[in-house]
Amino acid sequence: MSDTNATGRTDVDAATVEVVRNYLTSAATEMQRTLIRTAYNTIVYEILDFGISLYDRDRNLIADSPGLALFLGANDYALEKVIEHVGEEDLAPGDVILMNYPYWSSTHTLDVGVFAPIFREGPEVPRAENELLGYAATRAHWLDLGAKDEGYVLDSTDVHQEGVIFPGTKVHKRGEPDEEVLDLIRFNSRLPDKVLGDLNAQIAAIRTGTRRLRELHEKYGGETIDACIDRIQDHGERTAREAVRDLPDGTWSAVDHADGTTGDGIRIEVEVTIDGDEVHVDFSGSADQVDEPLNIPRGMTETVCKLCFKTITTPKEDSNAGQYEPLSIHAPEGNLFNASYPAPTFTIWTAIVSVDVVFEALSKAMPDRIPASSGGDLNDVMLFGEDPETGRQFVEANNDAVGWGGTDDHDGANAIMHVTETMVQNIPVEVFENKAPVSFDRLSLRQDSGGAGKHRGGLGLRRDFRIDHPVGALSIVQKTRTAGWGIDGGEPGAKNGIVLDLHDDADERVQVLVDNADIYDDDRRWVGMFRGTFHEGEVISNRTGGGGGYGEPFDRDLEAVLEDVIDGYVSREAAREEYGVAITDDLEIDRDETAALRSE
Repeated sequence: MSDTNATGRTDVDAATVEVVRNYLTSAATEMQRTLIRTAYNTIVYEILDFGISLYDRDRNLIADSPGLALFLGANDYALEKVIEHVGEEDLAPGDVILMNYPYWSSTHTLDVGVFAPIFREGPEVPRAENELLGYAATRAHWLDLGAKDEGYVLDSTDVHQEGVIFPGTKVHKRGEPDEEVLDLIRFNSRLPDKVLGDLNAQIAAIRTGTRRLRELHEKYGGETIDACIDRIQDHGERTAREAVRDLPDGTWSAVDHADGTTGDGIRIEVEVTIDGDEVHVDFSGSADQVDEPLNIPRGMTETVCKLCFKTITTPKEDSNAGQYEPLSIHAPEGNLFNASYPAPTFTIWTAIVSVDVVFEALSKAMPDRIPASSGGDLNDVMLFGEDPETGRQFVEANNDAVGWGGTDDHDGANAIMHVTETMVQNIPVEVFENKAPVSFDRLSLRQDSGGAGKHRGGLGLRRDFRIDHPVGALSIVQKTRTAGWGIDGGEPGAKNGIVLDLHDDADERVQVLVDNADIYDDDRRWVGMFRGTFHEGEVISNRTGGGGGYGEPFDRDLEAVLEDVIDGYVSREAAREEYGVAITDDLEIDRDETAALRSE
């Protein structure tokens, strides 16, 4: 199975490497299942807003199981900061550490990281006599940690308005819970039962990973496991570098804007350089950090780049640290993508928008490998308040899907979660209506929202929330003012937006941070971010963006346009105006008129 070679390193056969690699992946998956089955809030067990990772003793990623794709590698940066703050020498068996300090944890204060060292034996064995095997990490969205507002903070100007901060605090010491820390959490949360329930679920997941890594070492021995991990990391790096060498060399850039709250937009500029077997991503052209909760911590910026990098190098392989060795990132301190204290970071949707900006830059280098823009946002409506039946506080949120972009050989997918959320689900209608005083009047695809092209962009959707009892609500949409992008003559998809159908006194109850009435022709009130109190009978209509088109719209197959009209994806008017295809009342192609339209 293994032996020692002339260099002093342990040789290990390929079969053993594969067994160990799959065991590690399975362990991370089992951690995920433990978390889902024991979590208290729907954002974790329905939406899957979490990230799970296992590391070796040198803090190299050896397996992960992200629910949220944007958490791919998010724990990497945070673990280094945890160890830097606590000190490896002060770690003991059974310790569990909390971190949500944004500039170290890679995200906002409610995405709480729970970390633990894994020793060969448990708390009953002293550290001096115990071998450190690695680390387990879980990250999950908690519902409340005493921020100035329930749900999401949309107008914070510094991090201290965004909740209680744990920079790397032991919540368990040698296997025993620290009741003082637990009380600090309990008395600083509007929803203490659910928050502490989710903490315990994360700890349960960590115990699962701890048990599995110990079993693996007991079965094969430390030298064999170390040798297998070396081989896994080496293979990951080699495979990624080979994939980069197949890409064209050069430098490409792209620019977009997040809405912000001032009306001016916040500049996101990305420059991507491919040089041999290395990729460099530079955010220095982006805006400086702002006095709005849209700043991105350095760790989250690294996660954005890892997600984009993996899609073009090793998309079908399980993650490990070696795969990211060819990637480097630059974002100067104080930049929007390297926020420094005390910059607010609560509404991290800027990171979601930035993923499509990175892909836009890459599309200029390899249009045959990159789809056109997606809807470009995560359209989240959150409800909060007092449950009219139980009298208890609640917070419920739902992510809605967007259209994906067309490619060089097929149309974009309709109503799929944004690429940053690809493992994520929305909450079933029946569950949401049971958890909050709301009814859904409508959930449908949004006609004509897909960008026109030879290969059409995918459609966004429309979801109408009808309020059944006075409730608080907010939206965190961040890409309503700018459209996406098509490729090779394709058109952008429809923009994101939310339509409010409210009573006459709404201006007294609802604060609109981004008003887009100037963008749309109709007389409805289209908005982006908002927060307020909503009354019975009022409607919040979420309209998500469509994907961009690929290729000239007039090159689209006539029968494909007709099918889109029959399916309701494209209206007859849009078929005529955007595709030059005349469709009769009997849903047939008028070929003479179509020929005339396309010749023009």
